[in-house]
Amino acid sequence: MTRHPYLSPDVPRVLAHRGLVTPDAARHGVVENSFAAVAQAHAAGIAYVESDCHRTADGEVVLFHDDDLRRVADDPRAIADVRLHELEEIMSDRGGLITLAQALDAFPDVRFNLDVKAAAAAERVGRLVAPHAARVLVTSFSDERRHAALRAAAAAGAALPPATSPGSSTVARLLAARTLRRRTRVRRLLAGLDALQVPERQGPVRVVTDGLIRDAHAAGVEVHVWTVNAEVDMQRLLDLGVDGLVTDRADVAVAMVNGRGTTAV
Repeated sequence: MTRHPYLSPDVPRVLAHRGLVTPDAARHGVVENSFAAVAQAHAAGIAYVESDCHRTADGEVVLFHDDDLRRVADDPRAIADVRLHELEEIMSDRGGLITLAQALDAFPDVRFNLDVKAAAAAERVGRLVAPHAARVLVTSFSDERRHAALRAAAAAGAALPPATSPGSSTVARLLAARTLRRRTRVRRLLAGLDALQVPERQGPVRVVTDGLIRDAHAAGVEVHVWTVNAEVDMQRLLDLGVDGLVTDRADVAVAMVNGRGTTAV
C-alpha cells in the first residue's frame, strides 16, 4: 500500500491535541484550538496538530471542539448560532480565534488532523482542504460526516483524497470482526484507511491491543491513540507499537520520544 503523503516515513508521530497550551500559556488565558495554541505547537516544532471543525452562523469553519461556548467562555450559545465577528471578539483574550482557512494559510508546513464535529461543516471542510489534501487527515466520530467531507474535497478538485481515519461505527464493526475472527471482514474494514485513531479503552472494552496493531499494520494502516497525557502511558504505548500519540502535552511527548533515541514527527 502506498503511504499517504500526510504520513511522513518516520514514526512515532506526536499530534498536538487542539494545539499546544502549556501551563504558562493557560495562566495567561490561552485556550485550546486558539490561534495561539496552534502557533505554540508550531513554534515547538510539532509537525501535527489535531483540531476540530464547527461552522458559524455565517458559514465560516472554525477550529473549535465543543458545539457551544459554555466551557470556553461561560456563554450558552451554540457555535452554529454565533457569527464570525462575535466569536472573534469572544476569543480575542483567549488566544484568538482561528478559522480553518486561516490555519491552512498561516501554517503551511503543519499537517492538520481535522475532526468534523458538525454535519453543517462537512462540505465546507472538504472544499477548504482540497488544495491542501497532502497534509490533511479528515476524521469524525460520524462516518457520514467524514465521507461527506471527503466527497466535497474530491468535488473541489483535490489532487488526491485527504488521509482519513474511521468513525466510531466503523471502529465498532472492526472490533466485532476481530472478536469473531472474521479476517476478510477485518481487511475490508481497514481498506481505504490511512490511520486508526482510537482511545486505548472505551469503557470496559480494551481497544488497543497487540492484535489490533498487527492487523492494522498488515493493512498498511497506522494506529494513533488519544488522548495520552501521562509520560508513563506514552512510553508504554510506544513500546506496544503504536505509531502516534494524540496528546495535550505535545511538548512533553516530543521530549520523551527524543529521549528514546528516535525523533518525533
